[in-house]
Amino acid sequence: MLSDPQTLYKLMILYMLRRVKFPLKNSQISEFFLDKEYTDYISLQQALAELLESHLISAEEIRNSPQYEITREGEEALAYFGSNVSEEIKADLDAFLKENKIRLRNEVGVIADFFRNSNGEIQVRCEVREGKSALISLQLTVPSEKTAEIICDNWKMKNQKIYSFLMQELTGAPEE
Repeated sequence: MLSDPQTLYKLMILYMLRRVKFPLKNSQISEFFLDKEYTDYISLQQALAELLESHLISAEEIRNSPQYEITREGEEALAYFGSNVSEEIKADLDAFLKENKIRLRNEVGVIADFFRNSNGEIQVRCEVREGKSALISLQLTVPSEKTAEIICDNWKMKNQKIYSFLMQELTGAPEE
């Protein structure tokens, strides 16, 4: 077992990211660590920052919320040092991921974000991802940040209906 708790937290994060086929939000990782009382929020954020700095994980910012994925270097580190994570901890992690997999995947698979483009216009980007593949990607130019926020919020709730509508309209096929 490891004598340095911070190293254990890093290995646990790597293990968690390796066990899923999609990125995890900071809040999703925090949920596990804090609910199971493995560590406090500050120590967890320090572990994430150190993993990013050492390129063992990568992050994509979506609406000011990072989504983490393990890198090739992180997978190699886990292959070398993963045995330092006890079977009990691995069982806790596996149980959490199994219990919450669909919810976790849906939370990161539906993406809605906005930004100012090089012309100063506000662009809204809406996607539904399955793993690393985009099932649908929609980009709109809108008149205000308020409109962008409304679209982002509605995309979270209405993406399946919009996807079905587009497929029906574009293929001419009846809804399944």
